[in-house]
Amino acid sequence: MIEQQIERDVKSALLAGDASRVSTLRGLKSVLLYFKVANGKRDVGLTDAEVTPLLAKEAKKRQESADLYVQGQRPELAAKELAEKAIIETYLPAQLAEADIALVVDEVISASGATGLAGMGQVIGQVKERLGATADGSIIARLAKARLQQP
Repeated sequence: MIEQQIERDVKSALLAGDASRVSTLRGLKSVLLYFKVANGKRDVGLTDAEVTPLLAKEAKKRQESADLYVQGQRPELAAKELAEKAIIETYLPAQLAEADIALVVDEVISASGATGLAGMGQVIGQVKERLGATADGSIIARLAKARLQQP
């Protein structure tokens, strides 16, 4: 399970003296603990299905921070955020290529008969349900919008 792997990796990073990895992994442990406390699961472990969306959210936060640092001309801080994101992504399933996501979007649009932007939410929801954490929501939304706007 991912939660136990993170725990083992914290110990390994401590022994290796990898301060940045230790810091990132301890932050992830904190996020998981907050979730467990908030959901009354403090005494039981989390399933991978519960952990994966939390880690995906943390990776997305790092990317957004890095983007802001780049805009603010702070490349050293952007690099730090991207390094943390890379550590987090090692615990996430591999991301699908945009072309693969586009195929699923097309399938869902055909199957649901969605037309126009009114059907966009339905399409995005179904694609996310099918692909889970293997696809970035912003890519799904962009592709769905482009497909549904076509005449």
